[in-house]
Amino acid sequence: MRSMLRAAVMVALVAAPPRGAAGQALPEVRPELVGLSATGMARLDSAMAAYISGKKLPGIVIAVARNGKLAHWKAFGLRSVEANDPMRPDDLFRIMSMTKPITTTAAMMLVEEQKLELDEPVARYIPAFRNVKVWAPDGLVPPHRPMTVRDLMRHTSGLTYGLFGNTPVDSMYRKDDPSGKATSLADLMDRLARLPLVDHPGEAWNYSYSTDVLGRIVEVVSGMPLDRFFEERIFKRLGMRNTFFEVPSQKRPRFVGYYALPAPGRFFLADSPDTGSFTRPPKLFAGGSGLVSSASDYLRFAQMILNGGKLDGTRLLRAETVDEMLKNQIPAGLVPIRVGSSVLEGTGFGFGFSIAVESRDPRLGPVGLAGWGGYANTFFWIDPQNRLIGLILTQFFPFQAYPIESEFRRLVYGAMN
Repeated sequence: MRSMLRAAVMVALVAAPPRGAAGQALPEVRPELVGLSATGMARLDSAMAAYISGKKLPGIVIAVARNGKLAHWKAFGLRSVEANDPMRPDDLFRIMSMTKPITTTAAMMLVEEQKLELDEPVARYIPAFRNVKVWAPDGLVPPHRPMTVRDLMRHTSGLTYGLFGNTPVDSMYRKDDPSGKATSLADLMDRLARLPLVDHPGEAWNYSYSTDVLGRIVEVVSGMPLDRFFEERIFKRLGMRNTFFEVPSQKRPRFVGYYALPAPGRFFLADSPDTGSFTRPPKLFAGGSGLVSSASDYLRFAQMILNGGKLDGTRLLRAETVDEMLKNQIPAGLVPIRVGSSVLEGTGFGFGFSIAVESRDPRLGPVGLAGWGGYANTFFWIDPQNRLIGLILTQFFPFQAYPIESEFRRLVYGAMN
């Protein structure tokens, strides 16, 4: 009887992709055909379902691809707690900082076209940064060298977010609230340039508005708003039909609620999928955090990167460009990187992606593993050595309240034959 109840619970918690939907992401195969055991995938499903049955999370979507094939794609729990609406594998999620690799890709396309130069000062493209200063205990001082486009891509610009640090500059950011008060991306640049840098460019790694500045440079250099550049130069070409800054009204039934966890088992709707912040035109196109996407769309983007810049006959980047993006670009003295108080052991940073430079735990992947996450607890990684992609999407905060991403990764690698 107990086993029958357990089976019934699993059926209620786990949704497989609708027939034909997997083909819209990548060609679908049985896990065994790409070196992943069905038993290991079942263990992965059980672990994810436990987060739902234990009322830790409202809903989860996971996807695993290897050798260009989709081996596993499942949804668990609820899209909407209030409506008791089941999660579907191709629902829409706030990917937040998983926007950053896409913006960096856009900028690298312009580098290839020789319209943008990595080692040119940011002020060449955004003059407001020409007179930026660096905070020091005795007052503001000129930077040792100008902030460059390369600095933006690898987060060594000297900018900050104000969210994760406790320096005097972080306090200024929190007080000034540049993104909250900005009326456009250009206006945000002016507000950021009036604030001091927290470090001299190139001398420290600090998670920051760097990619938002990079997004503005894409606009300036291309002559196109960032949303239009993304749509015309990336999304259409990759078949990403469900990635945007504003969720269209006809797709909102697939948009997931964003929940806070004030206590285990209690979910508070922090951002509504019907009337929330991504259901109306944004004030600015935030290249660092502004996109909504689906598992199938992001898998196509990740597969393009894993393929060296090409997907289904469409090339966005040269293979050597992608190699640079997936290479650690920060000096050894700046490794490991940290976000706030969290130290990412053995991790450096490339162009738009974190990069594993040392494997402290082989169960979590090899050296060269690339990826990033978003504040709404979305995570992805690309493993060039094993031709593997992992993606886990949920919508809750606080960030990393549970070790779900590392558990997901460990279980995926444990399923490899």
